[in-house]
Amino acid sequence: MVQDKHMDTPTQRAWSWHKQGLDGSLEGSTSAEIFTKAGWARSVGGANPYLTLFSRAGIRRDVADADVAAVRIHELPTARGCTYVLGADDFAWALTLGRAAADASVKILDKLGVDRREIDELAAKTLALLQDAASNGTGALDPKQLRDSLGDAVRSLGEEGKKKGASTTLPTVLGMLQAGGRIRRVPLNGRLDQQRYAYTFWGLEPAPETTEQARATLMERYLGWTGGATLKQTQWFTAFTVAQTKAALAAAQAVEVDGLWLLPADTDERENYTAPREEKIQLLAGTDALFLLRRNAASHFAQDDQDRQLLTQKLALQADLPDHPIVDRGLIIGLWQYDPGNKRIAHWLFNEPTTAVMHRIKEVEAFIRDDLGDFRSFSLDSPSSRQKRIDAINAA
Repeated sequence: MVQDKHMDTPTQRAWSWHKQGLDGSLEGSTSAEIFTKAGWARSVGGANPYLTLFSRAGIRRDVADADVAAVRIHELPTARGCTYVLGADDFAWALTLGRAAADASVKILDKLGVDRREIDELAAKTLALLQDAASNGTGALDPKQLRDSLGDAVRSLGEEGKKKGASTTLPTVLGMLQAGGRIRRVPLNGRLDQQRYAYTFWGLEPAPETTEQARATLMERYLGWTGGATLKQTQWFTAFTVAQTKAALAAAQAVEVDGLWLLPADTDERENYTAPREEKIQLLAGTDALFLLRRNAASHFAQDDQDRQLLTQKLALQADLPDHPIVDRGLIIGLWQYDPGNKRIAHWLFNEPTTAVMHRIKEVEAFIRDDLGDFRSFSLDSPSSRQKRIDAINAA
């Protein structure tokens, strides 16, 4: 273990903030560069990818959507089998990390009595159908169009299948083809925050990296995004085994400092880092990479705010934030939700508001109103489902 001067908690928060590019250091970057330098954006049908880009580089929705349409950025299944929005340079190797989840779905079908030959035949027919659609200009096909065209090749798996999350054989085949880079899942209206999809032929070139090299690359990226993480945190994000984690850390030449694993290039910078004195306010999604990569939202609350709660939940005890945070140099100073009925941000500040805080709230409020129309946390989020939390924030 490398020893250095111990970094106090406020400086550690600001260091993570800096590594995430939330201090303005990523201004002028493209969408793809943001996801490469600050971390992939968790999507789950919510608006986090858009706010990720706006908070770091002021990128508006029309630019992000154009990047999606041009496949400069894309939502793909990767680490832990979860979907993230990432840049084109990462597509091929990142997909290799999501294949285990696709393989697990195939194993479920096997337990339901579906022979591998049947799966492969359906995959071949699906791929041919999407190739034809791409070549004749039909475009992407949604799941209903695929089922109708594939007919009896898609088998219903009955009640037992529904219990295991596989009502038919088609979703597993689509996941398998997507994990192999042979097809893409595209949003029907081109937006990242609306979870209705169609599928199109892709034919992505396979990654030249081995699985071991892809794991090492992810570890290197992850430690760069976080500015340092514990062994447990790296394993949560990557889902690597202990042996795989140790091998990836060694390949990335990571060093342990202050209980965290860091990239060698970050050790000196971290030791000499000084937190900025001036406020730098950001409104982030609860699933922003600043918190989600390490699931350490509790460490971003000041000591005096550790006992604060909203409704029945003590905020610092939540592994994942139930509301969106207002943050200053890595410190959570309040919470917010968007109220579409009143076209405003409902907010709760733990201390007296400053001019900088109120100015940023108005900026993000205008961005959501003008670009997004609403700010959903995930696919099933709706104004009615979050009204109780909006009311509680207003009351607080």
